[in-house]
Amino acid sequence: MGLGWRTIPDDMRVFIEAQKLFFVATAPSDGRVNLSPKGLDTLRILDERTVAYLDLTGSGNETAAHVTENGRMTMMFCAFSGQAMTLRLYGKAELIRPGHPEWETLRPLFPDLPGVRQIFRLKVDSAATSCGWSIPVVGEMQERDELVKWADAQSEDEIEAYRLANNVVSIDGLSTGYVSDDF
Repeated sequence: MGLGWRTIPDDMRVFIEAQKLFFVATAPSDGRVNLSPKGLDTLRILDERTVAYLDLTGSGNETAAHVTENGRMTMMFCAFSGQAMTLRLYGKAELIRPGHPEWETLRPLFPDLPGVRQIFRLKVDSAATSCGWSIPVVGEMQERDELVKWADAQSEDEIEAYRLANNVVSIDGLSTGYVSDDF
């Protein structure tokens, strides 16, 4: 069944790097829990206690609002093929945007994708598996290209206008820090 660690073991690192899909969960101190699926080549394991993912412009920016407020984040990885398993990483996240002192160090770790908005870095305080026995086996996953095509078709001004209209405040009315230096 389940096991737990204070760091990311090497075999779990291999498991994480093999996944094409992962989930990010955050919540404000008072308000809705947010759970977002993530894909593309946007995740990096920086060391045994740190992971980061490149965040692209999307329909909302709940994760930024929650991380700005309290930093709590859980990442989940599920085996959709092979041996059943679910892995969760728990910890505190920080928001890194252009202008942040570490942006220039972290950004080159990821591919050039249109619509890059920010990077989230999670300091892992625990990792735990569960059986995953009820997770379905899914055929080969293929990347979707709709988000990349959408962002490619926008000018920088259009993406900025979209962010200002859709990514500044969470559904609970919290600031995402997008128009301030809250990060």
